Amino acid sequence: MSFSEESSSSSSSSLNGDAYALLFNALRLIPISHYLLALSLLFVIVIYNFLEFHFVEDLFSGFRGSPVRLTFNSSSPIYDGVVSKCKIVHGRYLVTPWLSSPHIQTAFLHFFGRPPCFSYRRQLFRLSDGGMIALDWLMGSTGPGDVFHANNFISKDDTTPIAIVIPGLTSDSAASYIRHLVFNTAKRGWNVVVSNHRGLGGVSITSDCFYNAGWTEDAREVIDYLHHEYPKAPLFAIGTSIGANILVKYLGEEGEKTPVAGAAAICPPWDLLIGDRFIGRRLIQKLYDRALTIGLQDYAQLHEPRYSRLANWEGIKKSRSIRDFDNHATCLVGKFETVDTYYRNCSSSTYVGNVSIPLLCISSLDDPVCTVEAIPWDECRANKNVVLATTWHGGHLAFFEGITAAGMWWVRAVNEYLGVLHSSPYMHVRKKVQEPGLHLSTESSIDQGPYLNVSEDGMVAAVGNEQTRNSIVGDHQTNSEMVLDTEQDEQLTGAKSDAVPNTDRTCEPPANTPDTELRNLTASVTSCLNQLSQRNKRSMWLLAYVAIITTWPLVGSALRFIFGKKRKNVLSATLTKSSNFLLSPAIQAEQQHMWCEILLCITTGVEVMN
Repeated sequence: MSFSEESSSSSSSSLNGDAYALLFNALRLIPISHYLLALSLLFVIVIYNFLEFHFVEDLFSGFRGSPVRLTFNSSSPIYDGVVSKCKIVHGRYLVTPWLSSPHIQTAFLHFFGRPPCFSYRRQLFRLSDGGMIALDWLMGSTGPGDVFHANNFISKDDTTPIAIVIPGLTSDSAASYIRHLVFNTAKRGWNVVVSNHRGLGGVSITSDCFYNAGWTEDAREVIDYLHHEYPKAPLFAIGTSIGANILVKYLGEEGEKTPVAGAAAICPPWDLLIGDRFIGRRLIQKLYDRALTIGLQDYAQLHEPRYSRLANWEGIKKSRSIRDFDNHATCLVGKFETVDTYYRNCSSSTYVGNVSIPLLCISSLDDPVCTVEAIPWDECRANKNVVLATTWHGGHLAFFEGITAAGMWWVRAVNEYLGVLHSSPYMHVRKKVQEPGLHLSTESSIDQGPYLNVSEDGMVAAVGNEQTRNSIVGDHQTNSEMVLDTEQDEQLTGAKSDAVPNTDRTCEPPANTPDTELRNLTASVTSCLNQLSQRNKRSMWLLAYVAIITTWPLVGSALRFIFGKKRKNVLSATLTKSSNFLLSPAIQAEQQHMWCEILLCITTGVEVMN
């Protein structure tokens, strides 16, 4: 290499070094405050996109909001006769400006929510499998000056509409969005009842059944019970989140057999399998996944004795996602082969096509929990009974509106829709079908007092006179008690005295008259027959037939003895002596015991032969 080449290369390197030095010196001349401002601006841009803010878009649109998109069948009578008259779903939805993010809205709803203040009246409802759920009531009417009242009684002939609310995952009647819905619906003059899920609302689990995203049996029993108790009151159902998935699945299963006149589903997940993939896709969704998992673990912690026996308790404690929890708990308790099988079987998207009553579905396109990818657009469009309303913004169950975020848009939309539907001829009316084997109580249980047992952990369970309780369940297939804030009436006090001895009042036993003793003997035998019939699920007539056949020799001997006499007065005297013989208390007890032993032996023989 020549001397000139070496000098040129050294000069170029020195020039590069001088350039970097000059740049570094220039950067040092910029004030630190400018750097902090640039970093703050960069941080705001990252957060703006990460939390999906849309304040700038709302600003450029003049805070006019975005129109609501409606999806429905072109020949839908529900849209033409009901939804077309609803102004709210045909208007625009504007998010509260300082909550212009689906994540901020959802978090605000969870931590604050600004729910209205009121008190429920609780009814403990016993399910057919022995489970217990809480029905929380708010009965409302519109008085003078549009002042809200809370009624304390619903008559059997009341025609006031009843709105049944099914909460979301791990939510109960105390959730902010549920209280918004219940209060505003009751303020319109409707009676509202929140059907809490099993194990929630402070009620303990009393059977080995737990609710899940596709468990429709509880909703079915509650709806049938309310329809029987208040046959003249139209029933409307509102489901939220997982509760909406349960409601749509129930409506698809029942078809036209449901007594529900109309329904609304708010933010349903639609397809649980797609939702499972979505909630583990991005970091922000993983935060929701983890938060919901913690809620499920807290729910399982309340019922640890049953979960530890029926599921994998160690796996539940180590669960890091909803899918992990479903794998270690839901699939084992619900007898699902795999988690994907559970998601496929319980998704409401496969049932929406079978819905046969007016149904309004509301979803947000920026829902951070229930993805837009799972919305069954074509199925909703194909069903003439379904109208799907989607908004660009709203978060999950939030939809706050107004400067102070005091109201929720979907609550107003649902109330308007149900009000128009109630005044229209498009309400669904179930044809009266005689269902064999369904026996419900003919008396209202709203004003029956509770027999409650509150454990140390705050869980509530119903207790009381077990003999009376079991007989009611056996005759009517349901039993419910209402938690009242007032004192019990005299009738209730009399009923409760069977379970709790009353030391302030003494009662002498009634005199043993022949009619009383005979009725007691007949009642004892009848009760024994009923219990054996329920125990073995055999008809009482079959048991009576077997009893007559097996005791015929004794009966024949008695008849020969009676009719062998020649004179009628001897027959009368013999019958009198026989009745006196039956009226002996010792012999009566012995005969009762003998009849029970005979029937038990007969029943055991029937079971062995089968």
